[in-house]
Amino acid sequence: MTADPDTKPDSGPDPVPDVGASAQPLSPLARLPLYYGWVVVAIAFITMGIGVSVRTSFSLLFPPILDEFKWDRGITAGIYSVGFLSSMLLSPFIGALIARFGPAPLLSAGAAVVAGSLMLTTVATTQLHLFLTLGTGMVGGSVVLAYVSHSYLLPFWFTRRRGLAIGIAFSGVGAGAMVLFPWLQSIITAEGWREACWTMALLLLVVVLPLNLFFQRRRPEDMGLKPDGDGRPGRKERVPSADNVVDRAWVETDWSLKRASKTARFWWLAIGYFAGMYAWYAVLIHQTKYLSEIGFSAEIAALALGLVGLMGVAGQIGLGALSDRIGRELSWVVGCVGFAICYILLLAMKAVPSETMLYLMVVTQGLIGYGVSAVYPSIMAELFHSRRFGQVFGTYSAISGFGAAVGPWATGALFDWTGNYQVSWAVALACCGISALGVWMAAPRKVRLVAGQAAKRAASAA
Repeated sequence: MTADPDTKPDSGPDPVPDVGASAQPLSPLARLPLYYGWVVVAIAFITMGIGVSVRTSFSLLFPPILDEFKWDRGITAGIYSVGFLSSMLLSPFIGALIARFGPAPLLSAGAAVVAGSLMLTTVATTQLHLFLTLGTGMVGGSVVLAYVSHSYLLPFWFTRRRGLAIGIAFSGVGAGAMVLFPWLQSIITAEGWREACWTMALLLLVVVLPLNLFFQRRRPEDMGLKPDGDGRPGRKERVPSADNVVDRAWVETDWSLKRASKTARFWWLAIGYFAGMYAWYAVLIHQTKYLSEIGFSAEIAALALGLVGLMGVAGQIGLGALSDRIGRELSWVVGCVGFAICYILLLAMKAVPSETMLYLMVVTQGLIGYGVSAVYPSIMAELFHSRRFGQVFGTYSAISGFGAAVGPWATGALFDWTGNYQVSWAVALACCGISALGVWMAAPRKVRLVAGQAAKRAASAA
């Protein structure tokens, strides 16, 4: 194995470091009363709140598009899947694009592309049109505004409270869903799905684009700062945290994609990510239609989708912070259990469509299941941190996107084959278990400890 001289194992993972980069003079924005990293988190919160909600709104657009065009359910759901497959082509390059050009131009361009695609969707009349506009343009383009970009960006700004910071930023998805989905459903009901597309396009152009263009930044060193805000004027340096390295030989390896792919750990994590995203997006896209078909009103179904997002706010913050204490893989398993219970309840509601089970499904899906997104970036970073981490990051982003693409398509195709969602939900339930097993076997705990575990180890050794 080849040691990476620029890696500092005892400082914890720092994804995609710029080797040899020097700090810049202190920026005026860096003199704010609070650490600018929290501004980056706030911008990410808003960007994902709108950007991911726009992508997820396909679940609301799905029923009226089916009703209008009378296409097969699998083909129509395939619009979303094609969009995610399109995003796979871009995902491996997002980290490199941010490193080269910064997040501001990339995220602003993403907002413009998604907004333009939504506008073009309103004049689409054929399957090909919708696959290109709503699929490739809106769903595919939104990957720039979603988890991949921010999974790369946010770890630069925080080390000790990385799980918490990522959890707060990602919880914007839930907050956005709760605010936007009932509103968008009311627009769809009153004026049609095309008017909802125009509304989302305007939100992207008026809010997301300028916010990122003028205020988003790539890393603290570019502003003369350090991660976590250490060394700011009037703030004392923190005492170095406890050594968190378990497997020093693994940590000191220069992990290229080629070298990483020769390890069992790489493939276990790939399985965990693929199956996890399958389980996440299968229910996300199809639950609104399913709930309306088993007896709930369109408004209740849309409210349920929004409540899942609201529960996700607490879930992502809570599980992200908890993962800093109990470990990443255990937190991931907890999230998978949340999705598993969700699918069990969906299966049960076919026979007994009670509101009690509906809201319990909402809680387990959002409050527990959605928390995995806050853990996702840290797992791969803590396993394969090195100067060539971008190669591994891009590959896992593509694998995750593939899982997210297959889930909605396969769920719709299984419905067309069987005439109901029962087999679809059972397959997704199995994916929850496979995902938990994959991440547990990848075992980041055997490479690096999270801050809480490292502190306990240091205390017991004292």
